[in-house]
Amino acid sequence: MKHSAAEIIREYGPLADVDEVAGVSFDGDLVWVATGERLHALDPESGEISRSLAVAAHAGTAFDGKHLFQIGDAVIRKIDPRTGAVVATIPAPGGGGDSGLAWAEGSLWVGQHRGRKIHQVDPETGEVLRTVESDRFVTGVTWVDGELWHGTWEDSGSDLRRIDPETGEVLERLDMPPGVGVSGLEADGGDRFFCGGGSSGKIRVVRRPGQGLK
Repeated sequence: MKHSAAEIIREYGPLADVDEVAGVSFDGDLVWVATGERLHALDPESGEISRSLAVAAHAGTAFDGKHLFQIGDAVIRKIDPRTGAVVATIPAPGGGGDSGLAWAEGSLWVGQHRGRKIHQVDPETGEVLRTVESDRFVTGVTWVDGELWHGTWEDSGSDLRRIDPETGEVLERLDMPPGVGVSGLEADGGDRFFCGGGSSGKIRVVRRPGQGLK
């Protein structure tokens, strides 16, 4: 297993009027930040909030290229980001114990926090297609270039880890600095991970290993 310290290359926040960053996603232009009862759109260049949607946003967020998916309570809502309209709803597999959310290859991938699991879920029905086990509390989840990464935050320690999507084996680990936790996680498809900072109200950008500066 590769093991190194996470390299934090930028911080946003603390965001105004945000008590908790519960999930993050990226639509190619904007970072979407789940903050409890609202989804904020953050411009990653300026660091400014450009838009907000009133929607239950208690955990992970994902983007499929057209719609946002947002965990709120025990359901996952499919949202039109232009209008904020909820266009569909499916049950969340953890029944309220869900954490991270990612989109990859036609499926949603849902972290189950204290269950230490990641579920592949049918986005139309909510059916669990398969489950990957972890040995740590699962927070954010993301896919990038065929790699499955998730955040952990347990016993005051937090890291990002790349795991084998078939076996759950940890292949690579990036340790966050002491006292810095990861609540949500999203890759930008290039050299950046966007990491939610929980009650700090911050978003931190961590360099993806093996990726040079753009």
